[in-house]
Amino acid sequence: MIPKILVFAGSIRSGAFSGRTADVAQKALAMQGADVTRISLADYPLPIFDEDIEKETGIPENVMKLARLLGAHDGLLLVTPEYNGSVSPLLKNAIDWVSMVRHDGGRQLKPMAGKAVALCSSSKGHFAGVRAINHLRAILLRCHMDIVTPECSVPNGSSAFDTDGNFVDERLRHAMDLVVQALVERARQTMRGYT
Repeated sequence: MIPKILVFAGSIRSGAFSGRTADVAQKALAMQGADVTRISLADYPLPIFDEDIEKETGIPENVMKLARLLGAHDGLLLVTPEYNGSVSPLLKNAIDWVSMVRHDGGRQLKPMAGKAVALCSSSKGHFAGVRAINHLRAILLRCHMDIVTPECSVPNGSSAFDTDGNFVDERLRHAMDLVVQALVERARQTMRGYT
């Protein structure tokens, strides 16, 4: 069974370390035999989360697109940057919106509940976004996602990648391999109907 894995980063800045880490994850997942979909949140612009919007006009179409995309995949790999010791507003906003989806037309759709998710982080500093990844884990647990371990946290982002976009440090390459192996295996278990 070939699991379908969705990958995206919590930053849309050009050259963002989280985006570059997501690119590494995409390649590593493909090497593990996964069917990988790599997206950018820039392609799904969303208003700031506001339940009045949902009440007045319904859930925005880009939220539904993200929810359908997540629902169509067996697993998710998220890479968070660290903004003031936490996740980016962009990522938190997307999670808040998608977590509100319960239906798509006449059918039930809960795209986050029970979904296998692997977490990575990155930062320009030595601490590698570990504060942000801890916050992200807590948020996703509240959304009832199935968080796999281990994780991959990338420090010193400006020097972490070679000219081909791969990790310079062998320890980071090994950490990413462990992350994607765990995610692919958990996604396969979910596809078989057990955890």
